[in-house]
Amino acid sequence: MEKKSTRTAYAVAIVAIVVLLGALAMMYKDVETGFVGTCWSLLPPVVAIALALISKEVYSSLFVGCLVGSLLYTQFAPWDTIVQLVGGDYGIVTTVSDSYNMGIIVFLVMLGIIVDLMNKGGGSEAFGRWANTSVKSRCGAQLMSMLLGCLIFIDDYFNCLTVGAVMRPVTESHHISRAKLAYVIDATAAPVCMIAPVSSWAAAVSGYVQSDNVNGIEMFIKQIPYNYYCLLTLLMIVVISVLNIDYGPMLKHEYNAQVKGDLFTTPERPFAGDDEYVQPANGKSSVADLLLPVIVLIIACIIGLIYSGGFFDPEAGSSYQNIIESFSNADASVALSIGSLIGVVFTFLYFWARRAINFEKSFESVPNGFIQMIAPILILSFAWTLCSFTRYGLDSESFVVGALAGAEGLKKFLPAVIFIIGAFIGFATGTSWGTIGIMAPIVVSVFNYDVEPTLCVIGLAAACAGGVCGDHCSPISDTTIMASAGAHCYHLNHVFTQLPYAATVAAVSFVSFIIAGLIQNVVICLAIACALMIVTLLVIKAVTEKQHGDMLAEIRAAKK
Repeated sequence: MEKKSTRTAYAVAIVAIVVLLGALAMMYKDVETGFVGTCWSLLPPVVAIALALISKEVYSSLFVGCLVGSLLYTQFAPWDTIVQLVGGDYGIVTTVSDSYNMGIIVFLVMLGIIVDLMNKGGGSEAFGRWANTSVKSRCGAQLMSMLLGCLIFIDDYFNCLTVGAVMRPVTESHHISRAKLAYVIDATAAPVCMIAPVSSWAAAVSGYVQSDNVNGIEMFIKQIPYNYYCLLTLLMIVVISVLNIDYGPMLKHEYNAQVKGDLFTTPERPFAGDDEYVQPANGKSSVADLLLPVIVLIIACIIGLIYSGGFFDPEAGSSYQNIIESFSNADASVALSIGSLIGVVFTFLYFWARRAINFEKSFESVPNGFIQMIAPILILSFAWTLCSFTRYGLDSESFVVGALAGAEGLKKFLPAVIFIIGAFIGFATGTSWGTIGIMAPIVVSVFNYDVEPTLCVIGLAAACAGGVCGDHCSPISDTTIMASAGAHCYHLNHVFTQLPYAATVAAVSFVSFIIAGLIQNVVICLAIACALMIVTLLVIKAVTEKQHGDMLAEIRAAKK
C-alpha cells in the first residue's frame, strides 16, 4: 500500500467495516441465532476480498476477514472472539490441524523439495535448453503449458505446482509474463479436473448427487458437455494463444515481458532466486532429469488415489467399475501425501544414482522446498479458516437454499441463475468444492431426474461451472493461490490479470446456460456456446487494437 490514495481507500474501508459491524451488533444483540443462515454469513469473505482488491495485500486482508467471521459467529463477545479466531471450532489452529488440510500442506512441502532437487540436479536447466530448440514460438509455449495442464487431470493442486515447475523455463525463454503463465496454469487446473471423469473432483461431485435413483458418476459424465465455463475456458486459451489476444491488465504484463524483458511488471518477487537453474555436479543433464521425477510423481499420486479409495482391499476385486468406485471414495489429501512422499524418495535416489548431486548438497533441498511454500501455506491457512467460518460456523448454505426456494417457476432459466449464484458463492468463499457441495444437492432436489433428466443434468453442470468460475476469480481461492505459487507470480498480479479473462468466459457461459435451458440439445447448445466465445474474443481483439494500437505495434516490433 505505497500510494496515498490506496492508504486512504483502505482506511475508509476499515472505518466502513467497523461502522457496519457496530450496526449489526445493535441489530442482532437480542436474536438468539445471531447471523447463522442469514445473508451476513457471506460478509467475512466479502470483506477479505474487498480489502485485498483495495490494498493489493492479501495476508492482512484475509486475517481481517477471519476476524470478522469470528466476531459474527460469537455475536461480538470479545473473549470468545479471540478464542474462536485462534483455536475454537473454526479457528486458525483447528483448521490448519485438520487432517485433510495438513495432508495438503505435507504435499506442498514435498513438491517444493522435488522442484528444488530438480533445479539442483540440472533437470530444469536441461528442459529449458530443450525447450529453446524445440518450442519455436510463444503460441507453442502457451499451448504446451495448456496441454501439460490437461494431461495432469488427477488433482488441481498437483496440476498447478507441477505445470508451473515444468513450464517456467519454457515460458521464460519466450518472454511470456509470469501473470500469463499463472493464468494458463489456473485455467487448466480446476476447469480440467471438473471435466475429467477420473479425478478427485469427479469423486467429490459424484458423492454430492449420489442417491437411490441417480448414479453419481453417470450424472457427472453427462454434465461434462454442458459445463460451459470449463470447456470455454480451454477454448479461450487456444484462441488467445493462436491469435495473440491480450487485454486488460494482462496486456501491460505481456508488453513489459516482450518489450522490456520484465516478466513480473511489479516490484514484488515472492520467489526471487528460486528460478536460477544450475548445472549438475557431474556436468551432464538431460530432459529425463525433469520428466522422470514428474512421471513417477503422477503415477504415485494415481496409485495413492485408488489406494485411499480402497482399490487394493482384498475384498474389493480389480474390475474397471471398482477403479471408478475407488476414485469416488478417494481421499485426495492422503493420496497426494503418499504420492509426493514416494516422488521425493525416488528423486533423491535418482539424482544420487546419476551423481548429479551429492548426498550433503541434496538435503539442502529439504528446508529450501519448505521455504518456497511458506507463502502459499500461510495464505491457504487463512483462506481455509475464512471458509470454515463462512460455510460451517455461519451456515451460508441455509441462506442459499432459502434464496433458491422460490425460483421453481422459472425452471428453464434456473440453470443460468444457478450458475450466477454458484459463481458468487465460489468467489466469496474461495472454494469450488464447497460451493458445489452446497449447490449440487439443491439442483437434484429442484429438478427431478426421473421427470426432467436433461434439465437436471444442465442444472448440475451450471452448479459445477459456477463453483469453478467463482473459485477461478477469487483471490482467496486455494487453486488461485497454487497457480500463483506454481508460476512464481505475485499473487495479486495473478488475480488482477486473470479477472477480465474469467469474466469474459463467465458472461458467455451465462448466455449459454440460458440457451441450454430453452433448447436442451447438447450438440446444438455446445456449438452455439463455442461460436459465441470465438466471436466475443474477436470483438475484444478489434477493440483492443483500436484502443492500444501503439502498444501492440511495439510488441510486434519486439518479436521481429
